[in-house]
Order: sequence, then structure tokens, then C-alpha cells
Amino acid sequence: MKKNKKPLKMKPRFTLSTLILIGVLAGIACGVFFGEYCGFLAIIGDGFIKLLQMTILPYIVVSLISALGRLTMEQAKMLAIKAGTLILLFWFITFTVIFLIPLSFPKWESAAFFSTSLVEVIPKTDFLNLYIPSNPFFSLANNIVPAVVLFTILIGVALISIREKKNFLDCMQTASDALVQVTGMVVQLTPIGVFAIAAAAAGTMSIEEFGRLQVYLVSFNVACLLLTFLILPLMLQPVTPFRYRDVVYSFRGALLTAFTTGNLFVVLAVLTKDCKELFSEYNLKKEQTDSYVDVLIPVSFNFPNTGKLIMLLFILFAGWFSGNLMTTSQYPTFLFAGLLSFFGGVDVALPFMLNLLHLPADMYQLYMVTGVINGRTATLLATMHLIVFTLLATCAMTGTLHWNRKKLLQVAIISVVATVGTIGLMRTYFTLAVNNEYDRDKVLARMHLLDEPLPGRIETKLPEIQKDGTWATVEEIKKRGVLRVGYNPDALPFTFFNQAGALVGFDTQLAYRLSRALNVELEFIPFRYQLLSSLLNSGGIDVAMGGIGMTPSRFEQMAFTIPYLELNYAFIVPDYRQSEFTSLSEVASREGLKIAVIDDPFLVNTLEGVLPIAEILPVQSYHQFFAGNIGTWDGIVMSAEAGSAWSLLYPHYAVVVPKPEPHVIPIGYAVAKGNQNLLNYMNSWVAMMKIGGPMQQIYNRWILGVGAEKEKPRWSVIRNVLHWVK
Repeated sequence: MKKNKKPLKMKPRFTLSTLILIGVLAGIACGVFFGEYCGFLAIIGDGFIKLLQMTILPYIVVSLISALGRLTMEQAKMLAIKAGTLILLFWFITFTVIFLIPLSFPKWESAAFFSTSLVEVIPKTDFLNLYIPSNPFFSLANNIVPAVVLFTILIGVALISIREKKNFLDCMQTASDALVQVTGMVVQLTPIGVFAIAAAAAGTMSIEEFGRLQVYLVSFNVACLLLTFLILPLMLQPVTPFRYRDVVYSFRGALLTAFTTGNLFVVLAVLTKDCKELFSEYNLKKEQTDSYVDVLIPVSFNFPNTGKLIMLLFILFAGWFSGNLMTTSQYPTFLFAGLLSFFGGVDVALPFMLNLLHLPADMYQLYMVTGVINGRTATLLATMHLIVFTLLATCAMTGTLHWNRKKLLQVAIISVVATVGTIGLMRTYFTLAVNNEYDRDKVLARMHLLDEPLPGRIETKLPEIQKDGTWATVEEIKKRGVLRVGYNPDALPFTFFNQAGALVGFDTQLAYRLSRALNVELEFIPFRYQLLSSLLNSGGIDVAMGGIGMTPSRFEQMAFTIPYLELNYAFIVPDYRQSEFTSLSEVASREGLKIAVIDDPFLVNTLEGVLPIAEILPVQSYHQFFAGNIGTWDGIVMSAEAGSAWSLLYPHYAVVVPKPEPHVIPIGYAVAKGNQNLLNYMNSWVAMMKIGGPMQQIYNRWILGVGAEKEKPRWSVIRNVLHWVK
């Protein structure tokens, strides 16, 4: 009789890592081919990210409890003292590199229209709720990772002294295994998820953004390689007999496997075996050597390693990329919250940190695109971290550490020189490779009115004051057939001239709406604040428009409509000094400051009261400050809305709304002091514009810059090569 042959097991044609790489490449190709038509795939990418995050917090809880609860008290004490000290040393080295690498980022000249985020009151970080889990279930439900980690560690440590714990720990281990299985099932979807993310990014991201993304790709991978093959293995030289060459050679299989799979977990068993063999090879094996290795690797696996923490570099890159550089006061939060959040997975920690530091949440999509490349070098670094940490900790606990001061000095010098040289080379490369041609000023200069203007005349010379003139009522304006609107050519973004010589802006747009409502033609006449009341009262102009602040000193000279906007006071200062003006109390206590402000008695007096020891210098126009400041003034006080527009023309200035709360000033349209007839009409018209919606649309365009740039479709094969779509 013939024996039944066992069916041959078919090996998969491609490994998961290969499929992931194929997914990324296919996604990029799809995005390049179809362009913005791939944008809808971002929904699939978001769904995949949420699936990845689903099991992470529960896994942190059960795996940490299981690992810590199985330790003996002696092991726990020794780990806490010696291994704990080493972990702190590794964390210190990692954060030092993280803080130094951004020095290689090129200077990026950027400016933007006003954003409401400038004046949002950022809630203070509640460190008690962030780190102390008064309600662990609340912390779990609200993704407060540091509090969850602290709670879990305390439970694990408490279990060490409990005898009847085996069944409980077995349950924790079973739950951990189940969560690993679930994660494994989700990971099988990674090729689809990264395809969707890569396609959406490649189809919608501009060429400029791709160029800036290389800053993160290059800096991250260079930092990982520097730590993996230089700084970390050199730490063994001054205190152990292990040679650099032997360490790298002995663990070459584990390092290569970790890099190709991008999975640290799969090499833990190999690392344990290789560490034991290395101790035997150097005749350093003692009675407890193998036991310590068996404990150190799985326990340290659950703590933030260098390969995980280096991912925090993305947060600093996100701040640079989005133009929201981290302030000095945020570094402690970044350090401690970042450290504790990385007790969990990267997929929870990075979104948490982006939210905590008020950076754009959609930056995480960029991280996912780079994850296929960066994930492998990060895993390579994490593997070297476990190798060096386990060898050092085991030597420390078995008494085989021997200090060599000469080698220690040599290692320190080599590490410092290599780090400084690497940062310098990267900075040079980025300066040459990343295009930083500033063109945001052209955006403002090219803006035009959305509505087709009615026939009208624009005067550019200041009019003469008619001594015997008088203001006109609504009926007289209609009879005349012309509405005379006073404008300030210096009032960006309310009234100003674009590069074509046309008068444009927020209030210019509304002036045409007003002339349509009155069914009259429009005549624009320039004014200066010193002559404004005389022009209004003499009938030289009927109404003044142009972001005019409503101040008591002006109330005495002219009448104002109800406010149509509330603007936010801000300091406009050189961008390298913006951190000096974030706190109003600190600015008020600084001596020697020279602050400019528009020449208005109320504004000058108010500012002198707020900044009692600063020198307040009135200016006649904003142009006088921006075009003529050669160190005369440290900054100027104006609205954040106007300051943002000016910063587009002068990008080396930054808008700073000082804390704790923004101060506002209402703006309105001015008419002659006694012209109640026109004032009543204007009040009703302003209310109609605000309630009806047109004013919001105009605000979005001229203040927020919505639609200011005509968005060109992304270059794509389907449009630019095949010409299948327009």
C-alpha cells in the first residue's frame, strides 16, 4: 500500500515586511498617477491607525503587570538601583541627541494669515491628572498614557510581595497573549493601511512639502545610525572587556533580523541566547548571570528604549514643519510627558504628544508615511539598546564592571566630535537641498476683490479740508449719486493696494457692498488719522473704513457704528525674539524696551500703563515701523489680524499674543459727529452684513486667507501626462 504523503506546506511568496514595502511603493505610485483623486483614501488610513491603537493601552496594563509581578524582591531591588540607574543614563543620552538634532534643521522663512489659534487660551497642563491616576478608568478611557503607566507599575510592584498571585499573573499573561494575537491580526492589514496612507499623501502633498519631509527622514535615520553603531556600543568600552567589534559581530544576526522585519519582539529570544554566549566566551559567567539576562531582557522590553524615544524627534520636526516651534517653557512637558507616554506604543504616544503640545493632529499622517523606512532603523536602534543595556546591567549586578578613565575620556571625545560633525554635515546638506524661497508676500500682493467692482474713482492724494463744508445724510448721498469712502492705504488687510494697483481688502470689499445697497457710485478718498474728524465733519468723506479702532479719544471727534469686528492686541517683533514677549507680566518688567504704537492718545496712555518702564514711541503709520525699523524699536503693538498680514510682507517679524489672555479692541466705521441719519443706516447695514453671512465670507478671505492662493491641482500622470482630466 502506498503511504499517504503529507501535503506540502506552501510558503508565502512574500513576507509581511515585503508586502508592506510593496504597499508603500504602490501607494506612492497610485498617488503620483491619480493625484488628488486619491484623497478619499485618507479615511481608510485613519481607520487603520485607529485599529492599531485599539489594543495598545490594554497591552501596556497586562504586560507590565505580568513582567513586574513575577520578579522576586531581591531582583526588584537590584533592578531598581542598578538597572534603573542605567535606564536613566540611556534616557539622558537619547534626549540629548533628540534636542541636538533639530540644530541641523534649516532656517525656514515662513509667515501666514491670521489664525484663531493665535488667540486661543491654551489650557494649562494639569500635571496632577496627567501623571496621577485618581480614577484609572478615566485615564484609560481618555488615553492619559502617563497616568495609566504609573498605575500599572504600582500594581506590578505591589504584586511582588504577594504570595498567591500565580493564577492572576497567568491570567495577565493570557490576556497579553490574546492582545498580541489581535495586534497580529491587525498588522496583517498593514499593507492595505500603508497603501491608503501613502496614496493619499502622495496625491495631495505638494512638492514643497515633500522637500521639507526629507528633513525628518534624513535626520531621523542618521540619528538612529549614530546611536546604533557608535554611541551605544562605545559605552561598553570603558567598563567591560567586551570589544566593539565582537559585540557588533556576535549580534549581527539579531540586528539584521530586527532591521528587515521591523519587529523587536521576534529577536528577544535570540538576544537572550547571544548575551549568554558572549558572557561564556569572555569567561565572565557567574551563578546568577543567566538568571539576570533572563529577567533583564523581557522587563526592559516593556520600558521606553532608545529606539522608541527617538521617535519624539518627530514632535520637534512637526513644530518646525508647521511653523510652531516649541518654546523653552514647553520642554519640561515634552520631556516628562514624552517619556511616560512611550511606555505605551508609538501609535498612542505621538498623537497624545501632538495634542498636548497643540500641534496639528494631521501631522501624524506624515509620520505614518515615513514609518516604513524609519520603523526599521528605529527597531535596529532598539535592538542595540537591549544588547548594550543587558550587558552593562548584568555586569553591574554580577560585579564584573571595571572602570577605565582613559577609555572613558576617549569614548566621550569620539561621541561628542561625531555628534557635532554629523549635525554640521546635515545642516549643510539641508541648506543646499531644501528649497526655502519665500513667496508668501506675493500671495497678499495678488489678492483681488471677489465681486466685480462698481464704477468708481480712487483718489490717492489727500484732499483739502473744506472749511464751509458739511456732512451729508443718506438722502443727500443718494441724490448726489456718489458715496465718499475714506480709506487708509496703510491698513492691511482692510484697505491696501495690490501689485496691480487696485484698492483691495476686507473693508474695500464691504464698501462696494455698501454702495450697492445705496445704489450709488463709489469714490475712495485717502485719509490720515490726524485729519479724519475734519474730513468727516466737512463732508470731504461720508464714512471712514479701514480697520479703525474704537477708542475714547476718537469718540470725542467722530461717531462710530456698532463694532463689526473685535481685533486682538499683539506684539509684532523680530521672529528670533518672539519667546521674549509671550508673557505680558515679563514684558512689563523688562527694562530698556522701546515699543511703537499708532499715535492715538488712548492707545499711547493705555500702553504706558500696561508697560510702565518701557519707552512708548508713537508712529504715524505701520509702514513707518516695518519699512523704517533699523533697531529703533523692539516691536510694535497692533492687532494680531493686521500684524499677520504685515508679516507676510516682512516674514522676519512674528505675531505674539501675550498670555494669559488676549486683549481686544472693537473696530467700527466712522461718520461725522452729528450725522445720526447716516449712523442709523450704517448700524442697520452692519447688523445685516453680520447676521446674513456675507461678512463672515469676506472675513474668511481677507483675514484668514481662505482661498487667497489659487490651489493648483497636484501634478499627476492622469492630468499632466495623459491629459485624461483637466
